[in-house]
Amino acid sequence: MWIGLVCLYGVLKGIRDIIKKKAMEKNSAMEVLFFYTVISFLFVLPETKNALSTDFHYIGFIMIKSVIIFIAWICGFRAIKKLPIGFYGIMDMSRVIFATALGMIVLQETLTPHKAIGMLLVLAGLLFVNLGGKGKDEKTKSIYIFLVLISCLGNAVSELLDKMLMQHMNSGQLQFWYMFFLLILYFGYMIFTRTKIDWRALCKNYWIILLSVLFVIGDKALFIACADPDSTVVAMTLIKQCSVMITIIGGRLVFKEQRTLYKLICAAVIISGILFAVI
Repeated sequence: MWIGLVCLYGVLKGIRDIIKKKAMEKNSAMEVLFFYTVISFLFVLPETKNALSTDFHYIGFIMIKSVIIFIAWICGFRAIKKLPIGFYGIMDMSRVIFATALGMIVLQETLTPHKAIGMLLVLAGLLFVNLGGKGKDEKTKSIYIFLVLISCLGNAVSELLDKMLMQHMNSGQLQFWYMFFLLILYFGYMIFTRTKIDWRALCKNYWIILLSVLFVIGDKALFIACADPDSTVVAMTLIKQCSVMITIIGGRLVFKEQRTLYKLICAAVIISGILFAVI
């Protein structure tokens, strides 16, 4: 069952990435992020009573997760706004490398020859997509690629924390506190930076509402999967990569991006490396 839930998360993640880019056509990255967080929190408010029964020994760890995601989302949203969505989807697969490294460091997993070769294939695929990104729709800047990598690292750490926290609480509790702290962080950021909000455009940006709905459903599925004792961080990270096909095809259909076949080949090299590493 947990495999199906992670597949659902991966599909919704790919759709969400496309919707994020559409939402940022009307508003800035921070406007979308803030409003997206507000709406998402409203969806988890019914879990308030359940959340208040959380063992408060773990609240600090949820705060740490929220801070990490706060930074990762800012980096990820700004990168999505500037990069072709298909290119972003492939670069986002680099979180597999971070997840493997964290598994070795935190969970004491060993780097077998198969994993080493698999990681080399993943790196080769990422290198190919960067070298091939010279088309007229792919004039990317290194700063945005760096932001994608920061986002991937943050998400990999967050996934590790999800697996650990879900052994001590239920999905509703984690989702409520996680969104509660994110709301405070983004609200504080907006006040501190005096970010201006175009409320008229924001209220008409229905993509944000759809984004929030898919986010809440996807995270619910992921947290339930994390609670399953048979699920592992590396396996879940692998399954989530089904999102890349959606972002590449979506980039072609929705944003008319070019070099789709080349991107699919690069994605295939990375996926083959991931499979080689875990089989």
